Amino acid sequence: MMHISEEKLKSLLLESGILNSEEFDGAREEGKRSGQTITNVLIGNEKITEDYLAELLSPYFGTQVVNLKKETIDKATLELLPEVYAKSKNVILFNYDKVGGIIKLAMLDPFDYDTIEYIRTKFNAWVEAYLTTYSSLHYGLKQYKQKVVIGFEEAISQNIEQSLLIAKDKDLSKTATAVPIVTILDNIIEQAITLNSSDIHFEPLEHELLVRFRIDGIMSEIVSLPEEIAPILVARVKILGNMKIDEHRIPQDGRFRFELGDGTNLDVRINIMPIFHGEKVEMRLLKNSARPLTLKDLGFSEGASAILNEEIKKPHGMLLVTGPTGHGKTTTLYAILHILNTPSVNITTIEDPVEYEFPRVNQTQVNAKTGITFANGLRALLRQNPDIIMVGEIRDNETVEIAIQAALTGHLVLSSLHTNDAPSAIPRLLDMKAAAFLLSSTINVVIAQRLVRKICLSCVESYKPTEKTIHLIKEQIKFSGKEIDDIPETLYRGRGCKVCGNSGFFGLIGIFEVFVVTEEIRELIINDAPVSELRKKAIENGMITMFKDGLDKVEKGVTTIEEIMRVVNE
Repeated sequence: MMHISEEKLKSLLLESGILNSEEFDGAREEGKRSGQTITNVLIGNEKITEDYLAELLSPYFGTQVVNLKKETIDKATLELLPEVYAKSKNVILFNYDKVGGIIKLAMLDPFDYDTIEYIRTKFNAWVEAYLTTYSSLHYGLKQYKQKVVIGFEEAISQNIEQSLLIAKDKDLSKTATAVPIVTILDNIIEQAITLNSSDIHFEPLEHELLVRFRIDGIMSEIVSLPEEIAPILVARVKILGNMKIDEHRIPQDGRFRFELGDGTNLDVRINIMPIFHGEKVEMRLLKNSARPLTLKDLGFSEGASAILNEEIKKPHGMLLVTGPTGHGKTTTLYAILHILNTPSVNITTIEDPVEYEFPRVNQTQVNAKTGITFANGLRALLRQNPDIIMVGEIRDNETVEIAIQAALTGHLVLSSLHTNDAPSAIPRLLDMKAAAFLLSSTINVVIAQRLVRKICLSCVESYKPTEKTIHLIKEQIKFSGKEIDDIPETLYRGRGCKVCGNSGFFGLIGIFEVFVVTEEIRELIINDAPVSELRKKAIENGMITMFKDGLDKVEKGVTTIEEIMRVVNE
């Protein structure tokens, strides 16, 4: 927590003219309800930006602002402070002038004099405190990655030999709690976190256990372990997930909380599936961000954000998010729920599974064993007097029917669907036996999305597109139903560096298509118009296609043209 009183912060913000007293007081109340700081609420509600807040607070703290993304931090200098300490105190030592005896320290709270005094005494040097933002600090902490990679490889190799000895004992409940096995699994999870992975896969092959991570949406092979360790490692995961250790024939689901070195926790969702050579383990790492993600954080343009903020004000109807599995549909729904989550409404959800705990929202999880499905769970939720309902996914005719009835009877319904683009959601729902005249009355807006990898800012470079690339862009624009306008004269890519593991990419961002159901489109739905006509009319009404939204991000150097081509054709 920053050493600044709420009243002083309020005074600074009101003097800047960026918001009024009522907006600040509203953010304070929301912070109390959700357990967030006022600054996180204001940033999450897009009242202010991180950078603006830092510039505003800089004179108050009497310090300069530093953006660590623009600093070259020497590895030896960075590691003068242990990673656990840097994370726990929210600081990065980014420059050390030994001759002058001056340390430059990036801090979220430059008034944390205890930390400053500790570092001054430890190094016998003068400490210059710099104010930094959360995203800047997070970027700085990622620079510890290279050290951890080496440590991971050493830790795994050191424990494999001991694990092979343990594997001779056939008592899985005993061997799965042995120190070498516990250490191997802990190191794999820690490595996945360090590499910003979303998923860990244990894949049993004929003579080995392959460990793979999904990093920025792409699968990467990490390490191969002896086949003898596989059943013990799987048993260790089962114990953590409170699953049956002796059940090998049917799929199992579980969940556990992993404690990180900085005192925070990470939720891990598990699915174990029997396959030909054993049991395959999939672990989804569910990270709780320091503040709720905004539409801008996800990658929505100003125009798309404005449309959504207008559409979600409607008291009833349906909002759908479409796209393939793993492309952030749930994250988008949660970001919208955050905007809607005010004291004046009752929000209930039915999810499979509940991925993140949402303060002040009533969340129910699908459970086949107890008979809770999307359909009957949704039917029960309607008796809970909700204003807003989120259904994790529309999968069958019964769920569609109940969701439409809910939207018709004064509820705002949010859900997801699997379609290639936004207009295709209409024929997909019609295939699920939804009545066209009811569908036209209930659908407010459909969002289609994909996730693309962002170019690493540490090694970004520009280049001129080839004739072949220009031709591909023109063909895709024609396919999207738009007139060919200006083709970017300059494209961008990442060369590859230590920060991004030589991939040229660091992080993910969404590209979107927002399909608003206007009166003209309602008429087309009732008249059973083909999806091509729906799409054409939407573009005439100003809809930006996913490819065009992606191309805008390519022009700004956010991602590459190859990434856009890769995902829009999925």
